[in-house]
Amino acid sequence: MKARFDTIILYIQNVELIKNFYVENFSLKVIEEDSGWVLLNAGAVNIGLHKIGDQYLEEIEPDYQFDNNTKLVFEIDVDIESARNELISKNTAMREIKTFENYNFWLCDGTDPEGNVFQLKVKKSKDNT
Repeated sequence: MKARFDTIILYIQNVELIKNFYVENFSLKVIEEDSGWVLLNAGAVNIGLHKIGDQYLEEIEPDYQFDNNTKLVFEIDVDIESARNELISKNTAMREIKTFENYNFWLCDGTDPEGNVFQLKVKKSKDNT
């Protein structure tokens, strides 16, 4: 069997809020949408935003953020510090910029309004090694 990664689905409380976050901050294109579902094109893979079933939402406190083990990684084409600062100016929780020894990228993690973790990734250049 040969497989190709196509879509990752996040189960979320507020489809419109999270859709707007990724469209406005990462310029992702909406390719499918209805009242409980949005499919965003993120390049080689799609991100599906699926509303959590009402039977589960009734037990969730407003503004609750879920713990999960998924991270969305976006390779960006701008300076990582300015991208981080822009997201912070929009009240997005962002961690410090980091890298690892013998790793050719700068990284910075953040969280969307429902607590889903994303990462900015930019290749090191001769100017910012």
